[in-house]
Amino acid sequence: MAKQNASKCAVAQLCGACDAIDVPYEKQLEEKQARIVELFDDLADEDCVLHPICGMSEPYHYRNKVASPFAPGKRPAPSGKGKGQSAGKGARGKRGAKPGTRREILCGMYAKGTHRIIDSSCCLLENEEAKRIIQAIKQLMPKFGIEPYNEDTGSGFMRHAIVRVGHSTGEILVTLVTNGAQFPASKAFCRELCKRVPSITTIVQNVNTRQTNVILGNEGEQRLYGPGFILDDLCGLRFRISSHSFYQVNATQTEVLYRRAIELAGLTGNEVVMDAYCGTGTIGLVAAKGLGEAPGAGKVIGVDKVPEAIKDARNNAHHNKIENAEFFAQDAGDFMQRLAREGGQIDVLFMDPPRAGSSLEFLHVTCALKPQRIVYISCGPNTQARDVDHLVKNGYKLTDIQPVDMFPHTGHIENICRLELKD
Repeated sequence: MAKQNASKCAVAQLCGACDAIDVPYEKQLEEKQARIVELFDDLADEDCVLHPICGMSEPYHYRNKVASPFAPGKRPAPSGKGKGQSAGKGARGKRGAKPGTRREILCGMYAKGTHRIIDSSCCLLENEEAKRIIQAIKQLMPKFGIEPYNEDTGSGFMRHAIVRVGHSTGEILVTLVTNGAQFPASKAFCRELCKRVPSITTIVQNVNTRQTNVILGNEGEQRLYGPGFILDDLCGLRFRISSHSFYQVNATQTEVLYRRAIELAGLTGNEVVMDAYCGTGTIGLVAAKGLGEAPGAGKVIGVDKVPEAIKDARNNAHHNKIENAEFFAQDAGDFMQRLAREGGQIDVLFMDPPRAGSSLEFLHVTCALKPQRIVYISCGPNTQARDVDHLVKNGYKLTDIQPVDMFPHTGHIENICRLELKD
């Protein structure tokens, strides 16, 4: 039997996250373009422009956010001790072993569809410096007697490490997710970690004691080193990123995505713009900057139901000295229904809903408010096509389709649809 060619990635078959890693990149782009054509073929008339997919010139190590779980591996018996003897949790509580005790620690990524950790120190998609920090944390844990979290028993201290790297600034935020608030050696641990990786600019501790698959907890957070956040530049603006902030993991392609969305919106400077599902306000603030602040200039209204995201959006507006944007912590559909009842007006609607797409209620009120243009950004083109179909059947015309390859070597596609209100 002929020997199969080796994969570019040593753990590709185990991980399964980047299932196209061994497919030539140009072919990946062709296949994604063909999928978009198939999805929107029945919705686009002969006047609709299907733009070529925007790919990457360097489609590797683009993920600027890296999250790794920690778990116990096999424990070799210390010399001179029997199999029945174990350091265990005992009187040491959740932190675990005596400092210096050798323990095997697993970290990396989960095997596809499981909670089995693939112990890996490299990934072709993840930021290399972030990956190096994850490994440094793993190496330091035994020195400080820090046990990895055991999700079966609920014991152990270190659950996850999340590293976020500013694409343009190079600032690095490390979030240590722990199974308890008490971290006695935190100062020494952070000092040693920063000594090993001097590029780290801030470290925070997030507490999560629940037995859950959710990574971040809501039981408190404390700054261990640095300011507790990082800054990054995007489309000419500077954004503050904390551990809870939503921020696209591929900043290079996010710039491409947002600039194309703004171009397709065709802003003239005096529109009322709605940024629904606005998150931390990134695209809304880019749009607000484009509107200008002259007398009679337009404004941006951003809405998202996550209060923490709206807090970040307001801080980002203040930091960038943008005064023609306001943000509200409310369900986008509820907000638009109130706007319709009060006789409000929207000229341009940006919408970027979750992968599940928009709700029928949101689409109904959108058609009632009748914005002149809709720019619909989606990470789930299947549900986007469903929603666009509803809009097309209720007074809108699909004019442009722009796919963007945000996640090379995976099956995911980001897509922009531009719709205009029919005369």
